[in-house]
Amino acid sequence: MGSISMACYKPKPDCENELLELVRNHLPPLRAEGLVTERVPIVMESADGTIIEIFEWVSKEAIASEHTNPVVVDLWKRFEAACRYEIPSNLPEFQSMFAHFAAI
Repeated sequence: MGSISMACYKPKPDCENELLELVRNHLPPLRAEGLVTERVPIVMESADGTIIEIFEWVSKEAIASEHTNPVVVDLWKRFEAACRYEIPSNLPEFQSMFAHFAAI
């Protein structure tokens, strides 16, 4: 059974376009490694410009293997150059009963 994940990426200054490109191309390499499902991701943007991506891992074992997978480690390096990871509850939208975001 899969596991749904939510990742929040706050772009570094002048890296907004690079981050969007990374998010758009994030899942194909993970699919090629057999780590994520074919489920279509949901990608949205908060009022402060944070990009939220919701996608599905194939299993908890796939999540655990990401730390030793060179494809994933390379993706992490590219993301870390373009953004910092944000905790969802730090976004103002998640302080409301119904969080609303701009669709990407």
